[in-house]
Amino acid sequence: MENHLLFNCRDTQPSIVRSDECSNIDFGFHISDDKDILDGLLSQDHGELCHRVLCLEKKVQQQEDEIVCLKSALADVIRRLGQVEASKAQSSVLPSKPSIRGTPTRRVEKSFTSPLDNAHITPNKRSTTPTQRSAASPRTSTSNKKWSSMSNSLDSSSFHRDGQISKPVEPKSSKPVEPKSSKPVELKRKISKSYEQENSGGRSSRDPEWRSEEGYVKIYLRGRAINLYAPTSVENVDVASVADPPSEKLQLEWVYGYRGRDCRSNLYYLSTGEIIYFAAAAVVLHNVEENTQRHYLGHTDDVKCLAIHPDQVRVATGQVAGHDQKEGKRKAGKKDIPEADKDHWPHVRIWDTMNLNTLHVIGIGDFDKAVSCLSFSKLDGGNHLVVVDEANDHVMSVWDLSRAHPKKITETKSSTEPVLAAEFHPLEKGSIISCGKGQISFWTLEGGSLAKKTGIFDKHDKPKFVLCVAFAENGDVISGDSNGNIFIWPKGNNRISKAIEGVHEGGIFSLCVMKDGSVLSGGGKDKKVIQYDSSYTKTGVETEIPENYGGVRMLSQGKGGMILVGTTRNCILQGTVDLQLNPIVQGHMDELWGLASHPSQHQFLTSGSDKQVHMWDSMSRSVVWSKELSDPAHSCCFYHDASVVAIGTETGRWLVLDCETHEIVTSHTDGNEQIECVLYSPDGKYLALGSRDNHIYIYEVTEDGKKYSRIGRCTGHSSFVTHLDWSSDSVHLCSNSGDYEVLYWKVPACKQETSISAVRDTEWASGNCTLTFNAAGVWPEGADGTDVNNVCRSNNGKILASADDFGKVNLYKSPCCQPKAKKHIYNGHSSHVTNVSFLFDDSRLLSTGGRDMSIMQWQVV
Repeated sequence: MENHLLFNCRDTQPSIVRSDECSNIDFGFHISDDKDILDGLLSQDHGELCHRVLCLEKKVQQQEDEIVCLKSALADVIRRLGQVEASKAQSSVLPSKPSIRGTPTRRVEKSFTSPLDNAHITPNKRSTTPTQRSAASPRTSTSNKKWSSMSNSLDSSSFHRDGQISKPVEPKSSKPVEPKSSKPVELKRKISKSYEQENSGGRSSRDPEWRSEEGYVKIYLRGRAINLYAPTSVENVDVASVADPPSEKLQLEWVYGYRGRDCRSNLYYLSTGEIIYFAAAAVVLHNVEENTQRHYLGHTDDVKCLAIHPDQVRVATGQVAGHDQKEGKRKAGKKDIPEADKDHWPHVRIWDTMNLNTLHVIGIGDFDKAVSCLSFSKLDGGNHLVVVDEANDHVMSVWDLSRAHPKKITETKSSTEPVLAAEFHPLEKGSIISCGKGQISFWTLEGGSLAKKTGIFDKHDKPKFVLCVAFAENGDVISGDSNGNIFIWPKGNNRISKAIEGVHEGGIFSLCVMKDGSVLSGGGKDKKVIQYDSSYTKTGVETEIPENYGGVRMLSQGKGGMILVGTTRNCILQGTVDLQLNPIVQGHMDELWGLASHPSQHQFLTSGSDKQVHMWDSMSRSVVWSKELSDPAHSCCFYHDASVVAIGTETGRWLVLDCETHEIVTSHTDGNEQIECVLYSPDGKYLALGSRDNHIYIYEVTEDGKKYSRIGRCTGHSSFVTHLDWSSDSVHLCSNSGDYEVLYWKVPACKQETSISAVRDTEWASGNCTLTFNAAGVWPEGADGTDVNNVCRSNNGKILASADDFGKVNLYKSPCCQPKAKKHIYNGHSSHVTNVSFLFDDSRLLSTGGRDMSIMQWQVV
C-alpha cells in the first residue's frame, strides 16, 4: 500500500497515511450537512485536493530518501575514521585493512553491514493518534515516536554473540538537512553496490539468510535486517527452497455487509429469487428464503455500480482502478497496457447470473479512475450499454453489445461536475437521462453520436444536486433532488411539467416505480419512505427507517409487493411500506480492525471505527447482538470462557463487556493513544494491551474476568505495539512493533527477557505476531514491513492465514519458516485486509476489510 506524507504546522515531523485513507483526510474544511459526507457528493473536489497533496508528498519523499542516504554515508565515514584512529593508537604503521585487537577477522566482517540496511523510514500502517484526528477522518496522522529508532539501529547485532537480546539504540533527534542536489542518490547506489560486494561475496544483502551458528533466519523489510530465532530443534533452514502450499483451501461462504454508504443504484431483485448487491470487490447474489449466497469474484477492486440486463440474467458491474494500477488513467493505446495489469484498470464486466461466468470485459484503457454509473438499453433488448467514468470531464460512452466483441460507438465529455446516474429511457429509443451536481441532462443517441439538452428548471429553484431519476409507466422522467423536491419531466421534453416540493426533509436519495404504478421516494436525512399514486399524489402511506439502520440509499421492487431498502449505514431491509421493514443484511459503516473468534462456539465479534460492536453467528449468518460505544473501537479479545470480552478503542480507553447482559463491566484508560491489540493470557489471569504509545500494559484479572488491577507496564519498544502472543504457560509475552522489533517479556514482572535461550523453545498459545520464525514465510520478496497486517495460526497448528495490504487473504502451511513459501491466494476484499481469525474448530476463517468495511466468512475445505 502506498503511503503519503502529511505535515502538521505545529510539528516538525511528518506523518504518514495510506493512499486508501486519503478520502478521509480532514483538510480543514467542514460540511454542515453530514449527509453530504455520507453521500460522497463532494468526493471529486476532495479527490483533486488529495492528488495535489500526493504530488507534494512524492517530492518530499524523494528529498527524504536523499537525506537518509547522506546520514547513512556520514555514519559510515565516522565509523571508518574511528577504526583508523584506533589503528594509529596501536601502531605507527597504518595497516592495509582495519582490524580490532582480539576480534577474529570473520567477526569483524560480519559486523560490517551496509549503512543502507538500517537507513529506513517506516510507513504508517495503523490508525492515528486520536488527539490529532478529526471526527470526520478516523485515520489521518501518527505518533512521531514511531520514527525514533529507525535510522541508527543495529543490524544482526540486535542479538549479541552471547545470546543476549539488546535494545536498539534510540538516536538523538536532529533537524533534517535540505538536500541541494541529486548527488546523494548516486552516492547511495555506489555505497549499496560496494557493500553488497564486500560483505556478501557478490550476493544481494537483501536475500534471506540462515545463520546456523546463531540459529536464526534473517529477513529484510525495506532494507532493515530482522532476526527471527528458531527453536533449538531446528538445525537448518534452506532459505532457497520453496515450501509447498497447504492441502487445505478456502471457499467464500458468506459476505457480511453492503456498500450503501457512498454508492447508489446497487440493489435489485432477480428472476432467480435472489437479491443482488455488492460489497468490496464481491458481487453478492443472496437468497433470503434459503439463507444462501453466491458470489461473483471477477473484480480486482471496489465495485462501484451495477446494472441489470432486460433479460434479468445478464449483469454489468463496473470497478475502480485496482491495487496494482493506482492511477487508472485513460490510455491512448490499449497495447501500452501489459496483459498482467489489464484486470487492474477501471473496466466493466458483463456476466451471467446463472453460472457466474464472465461474458465480456470492456473498457480497459478507456475509463479513467473508476466507472461511476452504467445502464443497459431497454427497447432494443439490451444491445447497448451506457457508461460514465470518473474522469475530470466524466466521459460518457455508449457500447454496442450485439457483436461478439463489444465495440464503443461513441463517447463525449458529459460534465465537469459529478455525475450520479445515467439511464436509458425505457420507452424512448436512443434516449439517455443523466443527473448529478446541479444538472439533469437529456441525451439522444443518433447517427453514432450523442446530442445533449440540459434540463430547464424555469421558475423552480435549481437544486445543488439532482440525486436520482426513475421512469413512470407513461414515459415521464421523475427526478429527486437535494432540496427534497420531486420534478416530473414529460417524455421527450426537457422542461418541468409538475413539481412536488418539500416532500422530504433533506435530499431524496432514491425513487422507485412499482409494478402497480405507484411511486416510492426515499429520504436520506429524514429516513422516510413515502408512497404516491400514478398521478404523483401522496397516498398517505409512509414509513420511517429506524435510526440505527441509517437513511434510505436505494429503493427497489422486491418479491411480490415487497420492497428492498438499502441504507446509508450499509444495511438492507425488506418488507412493505405500510407494515414493517426487517433487516436482512447488516454491516459496519467505517474502517474495521477488531475481530475475535468465540473460544467454544461458532460465533465471532467485530468492532470498528463506527463505534459499533457486533456479535455474529457464523451458522445463521446473522447478528446475535449489537452494542454502540462512545468511542471508535479498534481491537477486541474474548476471555477464555467467553463470559466477557475486552475492547480497545482509538482514544486509549479500553472496556470489558458482559457477553450476556451486553453491559460494560469495567472501563480503564491507559495513555491517550490507540489500543492496537488486546490479549488475555491462556490461564485467564492476565490481560495485555499493546498501545500506540509504545507500551504494553499488563492487568491482573480476577472474579471471572470482572475485576482488573494493573500490575505493570512493559517499556522498551521504540515504536507502537502491533501484535501480541502469550506463551502457553502464561509466563512470557512476545510483541512486535511498528519498526519491526521483536521483543519478549516476563510476566508478572513486566521486564524484558534479554536471553534468547530462555524463549526460543517456548510454546506459544497463539500465532498473532507477524514477525516470528514460524511466520517468516508470509513476507514476500521486497516486502514493505506494513504489507502484512495480521496473521492467525489455526488451532490445530496445521495452517497459517495472513491478511495483506492488497485485498488478499493468503493461506500457508504452518509453521511457515521458509521465506519463499508458496500459498493459496483469495480475492474478495477491495481494501487492505486488516484481520483474520479461525473459528474455534478451524472449520472457517474470518477476514475483515479496512475501508471496504466488509466481513468475509471462508469455509476451510
